[in-house]
Amino acid sequence: MNVDELRRLDPSGMYAWIREFPRQIKDAVRIGTSTPLKLSVRGIRNIVMSGLGGSAIGGDLLRSYLSDQLDVPFLVNRHYVLPEFVDKNSLVIISSYSGNTEETIAAHKDAVKRKARILCVSTNGETEKLARRYKNTFIKIPGGLSPRAALGYSFFPLLVALSRLGITKSKARAISETIQLLKMKSTLFADLQSPENAPLRLAEQLRGKLPVVYSATEYFDAVNVRWRGQIAENAKQLAFGHVLPEMNHNELVGWKALKDQMKSMEVIFLRDGGVHPRVRVREDITKNIISQFASNVTEIRSEGQSLLSRMFYLIHFGDWMSLYLAILNQEDPTPVRVIDYLKGELAKV
Repeated sequence: MNVDELRRLDPSGMYAWIREFPRQIKDAVRIGTSTPLKLSVRGIRNIVMSGLGGSAIGGDLLRSYLSDQLDVPFLVNRHYVLPEFVDKNSLVIISSYSGNTEETIAAHKDAVKRKARILCVSTNGETEKLARRYKNTFIKIPGGLSPRAALGYSFFPLLVALSRLGITKSKARAISETIQLLKMKSTLFADLQSPENAPLRLAEQLRGKLPVVYSATEYFDAVNVRWRGQIAENAKQLAFGHVLPEMNHNELVGWKALKDQMKSMEVIFLRDGGVHPRVRVREDITKNIISQFASNVTEIRSEGQSLLSRMFYLIHFGDWMSLYLAILNQEDPTPVRVIDYLKGELAKV
């Protein structure tokens, strides 16, 4: 892979978006800090974030990151309607990067009917119009990116807003560490000539293979989803995955019969030292079992001190890897033409 090939296959600039991700986080924090929050969360009994695709992964990450810190349930909704329990004591977060996601717009209108307290994050579109009409708190984020490249804008303004509302404690120190770590790593991972460019090396390893991503449920289930989504959307390559300990009670047994197919499977374990000690033991044993069948098993270990920095290190690693895998696959990482086709067909009905 060389720079000329990268430029030819990446005309929209996914490379630049990923490289500038630490700067995006900094800007997202500014937005989350400066947006007026005309919203009371007194007496809320649950939090529901409604969104799809790149606009929903920020909610998944919030749920995972804050799972041991919130005193109310947090659910991510990927549907046209909200769960039946949503009412005036619910905080509903509406997330649509384009502002025109039909499922999210429908859920937004459902939240209004149920008199829920509503917080919106979007660039514009129908989501902004509805927010203005119903006087919902609206966090406006910059447009012009692919939704999956705008993760900083779908996650950090909401994290800051939740801390400002008193739902969680301030994460300023963890955010600062995360920005500094990713700035350093982004410089390294952007260098095509560096022998220490681990995402590029992994992409080369995954070319022509079927990636299977495993991680702990605890904190890293959403990171796992992000990896699989980025491989599919950027590299146009299927990827599968599961979480521990659940996969030890079902999927592990499936590593037996399809011996020829399993030889084309590359297993990636996303590892973190902060997960439950019994899960760490399970990961070691599971790795040894699967190594007998898969073409290769690779461990990617988190870096950083805070949980936030460790989560986003793995995310940033996966984003770079999926970009490089796209180039190796001779694919433009930005377009998602089959999704555009699907939306067009739906619009006819």
